[in-house]
Amino acid sequence: MSQFSFDVSIEEFEAKVLIPSETTPIVVDFWAPWCGPCKVLKPMLEKLAEEYGGRFLLAKINSDENPELAQHFGVRSIPTVKVLFKGELVDEFTGALPEGQIREFLDRFVPPAGPGGNLREEAAALLAEGKLEEALAKLVEASKAKPEDQAIQLDAVDVLLQLGRNEEAEQLLGGEYAQEPDRANALRARLALAAGAADTGALEAKLAIDPKDHASRLELARAYAAQSRFREALEAALEVVIRDRTFDEGAGRKAVLQLFEALAGSEQYDDLIREFRRKMSAALN
Repeated sequence: MSQFSFDVSIEEFEAKVLIPSETTPIVVDFWAPWCGPCKVLKPMLEKLAEEYGGRFLLAKINSDENPELAQHFGVRSIPTVKVLFKGELVDEFTGALPEGQIREFLDRFVPPAGPGGNLREEAAALLAEGKLEEALAKLVEASKAKPEDQAIQLDAVDVLLQLGRNEEAEQLLGGEYAQEPDRANALRARLALAAGAADTGALEAKLAIDPKDHASRLELARAYAAQSRFREALEAALEVVIRDRTFDEGAGRKAVLQLFEALAGSEQYDDLIREFRRKMSAALN
């Protein structure tokens, strides 16, 4: 469990929320397992809690299991987010807001970051605008300020892969990432996919002549992935599943799963993974 986000029951509320709120803003997320928007908001808040590195703490309260707390705070719908600081309610919102609005909300009461922290957030904003080189420069600067922060290093690896600078990415991935093992492994899987470069035009031409050439379609999926054209790669691999799920002992399904593994841990691909998980489930059922 993260040191910056944790579940809280009514018995723990004073120790985990009220007392820490005297010195640190506590974001209290009221959620429930059946709540669809909660499934969007909660992981986003967890990610931001990690990114902000302790500048606020996230207390997650299951309102079904703790109705007294929900009633005490006047929670009428979920998700509801309340912010406590110095023992007082200082801000709140209801519903699953977009990430940009949540950042604006947090920045109203969260203290400024130390060296390196703001730079990582600036890099994330540049990346969202497609400014890869500028984002990488910010991450290099952030890593110099906080050389122990492995998340910043892996952010840089991600950008290097998007830029096609695979040798530099491989060099960075050669180290151990005890703090971020899952994300490091996902990036290593993406680096392995990048080795599958091939002439996509020639493969597309072959498939135009023979759409049932599943081997070429899977090769095309690998070629797209090597160019970071991940949507097209997933579409090509899934098409093999749809056309013949048994081809080469389920090679289409394996290719889709390999792409999921490679894209895991990078927030920008979360929606893409969810979309194609649904599509593959529909194709297999």
